[in-house]
Amino acid sequence: MIRAVVFDLWQTLAVWPEEESAELRRAWSDAVGVPADRLDEAWLDPDLYPLREAGPIAHALAALYERLGIEEEVDGILQRRLEITRRALVPVEGAVSTLRELRRRGMRTGLVSNCTEEVALVWEESPFAGLFDAAVFSATSGLLKPDPRIYELACERLDVEPEGCLFVGDGANDELRGAARVGMTPVLVHHGGAEPVWDGLRDWPGLRISAIPQVLELVR
Repeated sequence: MIRAVVFDLWQTLAVWPEEESAELRRAWSDAVGVPADRLDEAWLDPDLYPLREAGPIAHALAALYERLGIEEEVDGILQRRLEITRRALVPVEGAVSTLRELRRRGMRTGLVSNCTEEVALVWEESPFAGLFDAAVFSATSGLLKPDPRIYELACERLDVEPEGCLFVGDGANDELRGAARVGMTPVLVHHGGAEPVWDGLRDWPGLRISAIPQVLELVR
């Protein structure tokens, strides 16, 4: 019996503004005097990924500057990143009403997100505040999907067993198979019926939806 629905965040409940983020990186490269392609390469290096996504953002920025040989304070870029994150935390159509309806039906609602710390820092200012019984962010938990511990932590906070949870996401970070491995029922979302963007998901054999309100049909 399904007792809880756990959601991914980016490209599931909210859409990350890729163009605005790219513009920020260009302005950032100008400010620190490093070519944009070199800054991107260093910032997106897989070796930096755990620092970026599973710890304080200021530490990741400091590590980046050290790697690039830059002597700059990180406060300026951090504030710019916080501003973008605030603007980006806009629920997709139907997300808020779906979360409220799930809770009206007695379902627990959760979030598990691989994200940099800015999301956690501004979360309580966002339209999502108060809509989840548990929100687990990689940056503050120190865990990254598809590590089973991040799903288990969400279930623990929701006071439900994994077998009683749906996990809804766009499939990034192998999150759907990660959820299945701990016993959750994964649901692929690809908005508007567009093809899934991540490799290996076009023929996804499990549950799938094209809009967040369709989750309600899975938990009647």
